[in-house]
Amino acid sequence: MLKIKQELLAGLAHALDQLSPGAGDKAAFESPKVAAHGDYAVTAAMQLAKPMKANPRQLGEQLKAALMAQPVYQRWVADIEIAGPGFLNLRLKPAAKQQIVTEVLQAGDAFGVQPSNGQRLMVEFVSANPTGPLHVGHGRQAALGDAICNLYSTQGWDVYREFYYNDAGVQIGTLATSTQLRAKGFKPGDAEWPEAAYNGDYIQDIANDFLAKKTVHADDREFTASGDADDLDSIRQFAVAYLRHEQDLDLQAFAVKFDHYYLESSLYTDGRVDATVNKLVANGKTYEQDGALWLKSTDYGDDKDRVMRKGDGSYTYFVPDVAYHIAKWERGFTKVINIQGTDHHGTIARVRAGLQAAGVGIPQGYPDYVLHTMVRVVRNGEEVKISKRAGSYVTLRDLIEWTSKDAVRFFLLSRKPDTEYTFDVDLAVQKNNDNPVYYVQYAHARICSVLAAWGGDVASLAGVDLSPLDTPAAQSLMLLLAKYPSMLTAAAEGFAPHDVTFYLRELAAAYHSYYDAERILVDDEAVKRARLALVRATAQVLHNGLAVLGVSAPQKM
Repeated sequence: MLKIKQELLAGLAHALDQLSPGAGDKAAFESPKVAAHGDYAVTAAMQLAKPMKANPRQLGEQLKAALMAQPVYQRWVADIEIAGPGFLNLRLKPAAKQQIVTEVLQAGDAFGVQPSNGQRLMVEFVSANPTGPLHVGHGRQAALGDAICNLYSTQGWDVYREFYYNDAGVQIGTLATSTQLRAKGFKPGDAEWPEAAYNGDYIQDIANDFLAKKTVHADDREFTASGDADDLDSIRQFAVAYLRHEQDLDLQAFAVKFDHYYLESSLYTDGRVDATVNKLVANGKTYEQDGALWLKSTDYGDDKDRVMRKGDGSYTYFVPDVAYHIAKWERGFTKVINIQGTDHHGTIARVRAGLQAAGVGIPQGYPDYVLHTMVRVVRNGEEVKISKRAGSYVTLRDLIEWTSKDAVRFFLLSRKPDTEYTFDVDLAVQKNNDNPVYYVQYAHARICSVLAAWGGDVASLAGVDLSPLDTPAAQSLMLLLAKYPSMLTAAAEGFAPHDVTFYLRELAAAYHSYYDAERILVDDEAVKRARLALVRATAQVLHNGLAVLGVSAPQKM
């Protein structure tokens, strides 16, 4: 059906060019607002009416005649109706819709996947400094980042996942001193305990393992403790490695894996920050005022100029960000997406301004940003705010342990990133249709049980006669299957994995309706095999869509 759609679009473009040379670029199909009106809608006649000084209804009549004169329309289109001021509503023949079943079964896991476009994409996400366990906000970011990576992989991009963090900043210093105090026997509430120190029980765990001279292994580092409570540098390195290992455990539980970890401190040790500042100064994009070095960021749309280097000689936090993104560009990433909390909104203009001012060939609008809000957690009807382990917030691992990896991923992806979200733990563990992830997974498992009850060779369904699939319920399900590839493309372009959750819920509902409308394992062998092929294709698309979200597709529930 996808091939048929392309053929029909080509025919539409040809007909439009006949009506008005150059109008073929307006060839597009839309979905009718009312499904009963047809399968595709064409609005080109109304778009062309004004420049052509023609009546849109009469233009619609001419376009209809031109289309129905083409062999491809005669073969696949049952009828074209003109509605309103010039809408064309196309109704496909059942045979056209049935082609999608064959296409899905032949493509399998690759259905919806586009060929390689030869371009590299980096998605930077989570990027949490190792000062404590990952919280549910990091979980939302991990789900978003991983799903966006998966979406772009389906569109032919070579996708690279990166985690950026600082192992030597003020927060890391606070982590080291907090751990040192615990190692020396102090605790929160003691007179010696600083107000800024980290209070969670995990600090005591780090201190205990440090005193025991343990070795910790993380994906990007390992360190053996000296056991000397006065050795602050050893405590710092051990605490960072310890918490990076803890982050790895959180991410493993969430089935997220990174290709590379990038240290903010390396931007200084490698000279990238100084080199970036020198570029900006040499390009005349800075000035000195009040003992500070300023970037002329208003030249690039920022609401005010920004301090780059403070009077004490230290750089403000956006300067290493600019250096980091120059490094991304130089590493060959033509497209970069940063997944960050909404509290980073103010950095966008200044980072982009710095990149333009540096004059290294980076295009405007680089990088792209996806900003997300935090997450409220409700359990037993009450908001949960504190985790004993973390000291002040609910951790990602808490949420996974209370529910499941699948539920956390699906729920955190089910809304637009910038909308407030309340995670209902009680709903996430329910096994009924109110739980959206259960509802979708159950549709897949239900199909698997039908196929198991049949007991035949599933591979043989790819070549069956599909002509019995001519009922409204079957055709509705097939049309929805055909929307999957274009849905993926739109979701990737819009950084919108929530569109995948909406689609999967709609597809699951369509399958449940089809199952209730038509018995599948009927006596008529031809009808049975055609219906089995349709539901097998539906299971495949459910599986593929869930995989994009990083959610499993169970065969039994």
